[in-house]
Amino acid sequence: MAQAGIHCEILPAQGDGECLRNTPGEYAMALAGNKAQEILEKTEDAAVIIGADTIVVYGEGDRIGADCRILGKPVDRVQARVMLHALQGSRHRVITGVVIYTRGENGEVKEESFFETTRVSVYPMTDAEIDEYVSSGEADDKAGAYGIQGCFGRYISGIAGDYYNVVGLPIAQLYHRLKRNGALQ
Repeated sequence: MAQAGIHCEILPAQGDGECLRNTPGEYAMALAGNKAQEILEKTEDAAVIIGADTIVVYGEGDRIGADCRILGKPVDRVQARVMLHALQGSRHRVITGVVIYTRGENGEVKEESFFETTRVSVYPMTDAEIDEYVSSGEADDKAGAYGIQGCFGRYISGIAGDYYNVVGLPIAQLYHRLKRNGALQ
């Protein structure tokens, strides 16, 4: 947000909450909505609250299932290796869901939600490269077990879409939506 010239206070949400959805975009927006709702419930003043969550989608299907799997954050480094084995040498989608709650002076809350999709291609990786990357710790706590902005960038063969979406926040789309709804001054 600072990169876009927007001053904000970061209030981390504690949990993802329940999220049963049919499509990856709906799933990402539901995760973001859970985070935004948690913070909305803790605040009373006029505010703009933004929740965001990024997922990695392996497979080309439009519905979550066997041909469309959600790769969230790995629970451990074993799972991180499995995720990276699936992603290496192929193309996947990174989807960030965003939910914006705007509470006015009168207490009225307006909601807007959207998601951004970016396609990412990864060069083939050897087992040793995957092990080295996972051992670096950079895969920890990252959707799909990688961060494009770190040393994993050397394995990215291309992206189609918003780079910042892959980092975790589609800043340009968010900025223009905030501007359009009057949340920016």
